[in-house]
Amino acid sequence: MDVLVTISLPEHLLARIKVEHSVTCHGGDSPIPRRELESLIDGFDGILCTITDRIDASLLEKATRLKVVANYGVGYDNIDVRACSAKGVLVTNTPDVLTDATADLTMALVLSVARRVAEGDSIVREGKFRAWSPFGFLGTEVSGKTLGIIGLGRIGKAVAERANGFKMKVLYYKQSRLNSEEERAFKVSYAGMQELLKESDFVSLHVPLTQGTYHLMGAEQFSLMKRTSYLINTSRGPVVDEEALVHALETGVIAGAGLDVYEKEPHVHSELIRMKNVVLLPHLGSATIETRTKMAERAVSNLLAALRNERPKDCLNWEAVYGVSG
Repeated sequence: MDVLVTISLPEHLLARIKVEHSVTCHGGDSPIPRRELESLIDGFDGILCTITDRIDASLLEKATRLKVVANYGVGYDNIDVRACSAKGVLVTNTPDVLTDATADLTMALVLSVARRVAEGDSIVREGKFRAWSPFGFLGTEVSGKTLGIIGLGRIGKAVAERANGFKMKVLYYKQSRLNSEEERAFKVSYAGMQELLKESDFVSLHVPLTQGTYHLMGAEQFSLMKRTSYLINTSRGPVVDEEALVHALETGVIAGAGLDVYEKEPHVHSELIRMKNVVLLPHLGSATIETRTKMAERAVSNLLAALRNERPKDCLNWEAVYGVSG
């Protein structure tokens, strides 16, 4: 069979695919252009893609041979899973393997905004560091503060574990509350959305992008937060209304933000770029050598399983395609 790989993969993983199939690799770090993808897709039985590749109904109309979309990443809002299911195309993702890396980065952003790390780095590099000052460049302590986690899934729980190490009080909000045993295990307390926003010194987002979470954080939500609080987002950019965030930052409604994702990524709001109380990262959530390698291995394994007519470990729509659970 024929496989299209839209990202750079380690040679040993490309070799795994080539043992069983013919491979065309786009390679490079830049996304494959949409028109090129549309012109190519009909020649392939499987595609290994990532968040920058939009797999929607219009593309699927051109993909008459496609059997599987193996996504390199845990989030899959780039894929119309329902349209894939209607066409009998399996969809997979790579959960679990990026949990720790993303949780680590979340805490890095918490520390960075609290202790003004990016600002301090700039001052030194620009030659503006003159002398130690007892009351200059003060940040805020993390220890003893309250962290509010919105979305306590795998990554949210991993963030809670790390926050416990900093002696933070951890509140969480999700649609289905954990049982009391789990709450004790992760040392977290449930709070309603409004209560969490009012009580937290740091609010960290860990939800998937869906119709229900689009602009989950807007002007109303920011107005409930403390003026000394910070927003952290390592989930998906459109979960935050960026215009409302900019206004909240400009008017002192909240103290700052740490962002790894953006509403119109890779475009970043020009006002965010000029703000010194905002730490901006280029979507680095899972960007460690170890994690990206594991993600690639998982995506390749899912791809190969589907093309063997086996159930992939991380299949999102097996029942929808085959109507059975086994």
